[in-house]
Amino acid sequence: MGSRVPEPSHRRRLLVLAICCVSLFAVAMDTTIVNLALPSIEREFSASVSSLQWTIDAYTLVLASLLMLSGSTGDRIGRRRTFQTGLVLFTLGSLLCGLAPNAALLIVFRMLQAVGGSMLNPVAMAIITNTFTEPRERARAIGVWGAVVGLSMALGPVVGGALVGAVGWRSIFWINIPVGIAALVLTALFVPESKAPRARRLDPVGQLLVIVVLASLTYGIIEAPHHGWLSGLTLGCFALAVFAAIGLVAYERRRAEPLLDPRFFASVPFTGATVIAVCGFAGLSGFLFLNALYLQTVRGFTPLHAGLLTLPSALGIFALAPLSGRLTGLRGSRIPLVAGGLGLALSGVLLAQIDADTGAVWLVVAYVVFGAGFGMLNPPITNTAVSGMPRAQAGVAAAVASTSRQIGASLGVAVLGAVVTSHIDGPFATGFPAASHIAWWIMAGCGVVVMVLGVLTTSPRAKVTAARVTEMFDEPVGAGR
Repeated sequence: MGSRVPEPSHRRRLLVLAICCVSLFAVAMDTTIVNLALPSIEREFSASVSSLQWTIDAYTLVLASLLMLSGSTGDRIGRRRTFQTGLVLFTLGSLLCGLAPNAALLIVFRMLQAVGGSMLNPVAMAIITNTFTEPRERARAIGVWGAVVGLSMALGPVVGGALVGAVGWRSIFWINIPVGIAALVLTALFVPESKAPRARRLDPVGQLLVIVVLASLTYGIIEAPHHGWLSGLTLGCFALAVFAAIGLVAYERRRAEPLLDPRFFASVPFTGATVIAVCGFAGLSGFLFLNALYLQTVRGFTPLHAGLLTLPSALGIFALAPLSGRLTGLRGSRIPLVAGGLGLALSGVLLAQIDADTGAVWLVVAYVVFGAGFGMLNPPITNTAVSGMPRAQAGVAAAVASTSRQIGASLGVAVLGAVVTSHIDGPFATGFPAASHIAWWIMAGCGVVVMVLGVLTTSPRAKVTAARVTEMFDEPVGAGR
């Protein structure tokens, strides 16, 4: 009898991991599945390019803004309760998106979706961290989580293309409804309730400043091609973002329990993981956004055909993300990070050569290289962030890593989309290929940054800074401020 006791516990842990991963699969895929539907949405609603950018960024921006708040809310009122609330809002938002009568309401309903999604991502990570207590087992579980997130984002265009081609663009939202209902029931049955021993106090001022920074920066970038990069509106948005960021740092330094403690960034592994997440996911979101417009608007492919052409990138992630997770657990993060940055950089160089008649073989090679690179890159991000912080702050570190992913996704669509829009000469379809070259070079630059940081964040000197931060957080709360 005694030998049977651990077995149900192990099965239950795996089931909890599966429930979290399925829910996160839907949330993460929703950041990319919409890309293949953009031309169809544009035709039905006569939407502008900036409206299409907001259809993507309204979702990722709200996610990025609320992840930290949702994580602390789960610690305070209960992680299972917060997770279930998120499932309800995400499912309801998906239903409303599928019924949206115009582009403006679609963007609003995407924001509701994201409010629910923000309650799933960090809370699921906290549930996983508390379920898998042994360090190596936890690293493998985090690797699976990272692989699921990356794979779901890569499969989004494939699934989206198939659904748009067969049923219509509204179906990409309706598929979330049965997934959300099933996850809600399984969570009630199998996920145990948990809270932090002492939850952090809420920080409404810090939360508001985070929203102002991200919203004003993203709005300024997206709208700059239409109003002018030196217009009063654009410069005002950028100035507001800078002042809000300065105010955020100054305010958070004075709080005993800040939303985002500036002292975290004294850890090189933590800071490096944050920048890596921004660069990597900026590359992913920019790649998917621009590629969807290129394949359908420039090349004239159907949504299904365009989705199938992106399948090699999904297969690359599928093949290498689990390997990266295992490699991270056994050997650390350096090799996967450097390999991922190299893949991102090489794919950017390849895509910078495309024109309106580029052959399918060249595109497939570029997509495979991108998928392999991103597959290696995503799993070690969270592990690097968590390893750079004290264990008591692991949940916060994971939430910041998740927030950085979404910030990167927002900036990728905003920056690369704005760069291309600003450089288009003549009709969109004929001017897009040449205008996209600078965007692909920017993506290659992101890959170079990832490679450099992959080495720096795993160096002995970086580990020393992480140890100093650990000692800092062993002080009484508020000490040293």
